[in-house]
Amino acid sequence: MDQQAVESLEKATLAAVPPKAVEALDGWLLALDQGTVGRAHSAVPTRHERIDPAVAAAIEQRYAQHGLSAVFRVPQSAAFDGLRAELRSRGYAETQPTLTMVGQAQAAAREAPRIAVDLSSQPDEDWASVYLGEGFDPVDGASRVGFLRRSRHSVFARVRAQGEVVAVGCGCFAEGWWGVHGMRTAVSWRGRGFAAAILAALGREAVGRGIARAFLQVEQDNAAAQELYRRAGFGDAWCYEYWRR
Repeated sequence: MDQQAVESLEKATLAAVPPKAVEALDGWLLALDQGTVGRAHSAVPTRHERIDPAVAAAIEQRYAQHGLSAVFRVPQSAAFDGLRAELRSRGYAETQPTLTMVGQAQAAAREAPRIAVDLSSQPDEDWASVYLGEGFDPVDGASRVGFLRRSRHSVFARVRAQGEVVAVGCGCFAEGWWGVHGMRTAVSWRGRGFAAAILAALGREAVGRGIARAFLQVEQDNAAAQELYRRAGFGDAWCYEYWRR
């Protein structure tokens, strides 16, 4: 992926989970916030090329000025070997390996609409209730819903069963990308194709808006979600890790 596409993808990511503030520093985007959504409170490079490891100190200082601890979202690329060594020397360790996957909206939209999916411009309490249901961390769920609600570029999808919302997701349309975010299905309703139907409905929305490129981020150990996304035509772009003290 060319460097311009990397930068636009990272900007689109933050458009979906907008932090309170974003600052640019030497080819990095610094998301300045708190909460459980790592992308909304970490620094991420906008170019996958060799950089001066000294940027770590400058990023730390910028976060400290806002009363925050720095978190780095670093791709698993040789270009960042020097930075990783610098971060280790400063007491950081890598956690939470996460795949960035890319695809085409047209491919994701191909699944026949056999399951009804409702789309709306804002998530209501029924939509949010899936994040707070049985089997999910309510603190993390509330944090994620709060960030997703801030976006001005998203469409929110839901599937109902027996009168209740049982599966949700959202698509953010920004920077020429369709970003897939917030995919979640109630534990007792999994395995029925609801997530695939939501993904396809959001894909059709992207096609209707003239957006071809799609991306998402999924934790590396979430094999079930990765299988769903691969069936929809998504493939690996890069893996990153969060570096935290």
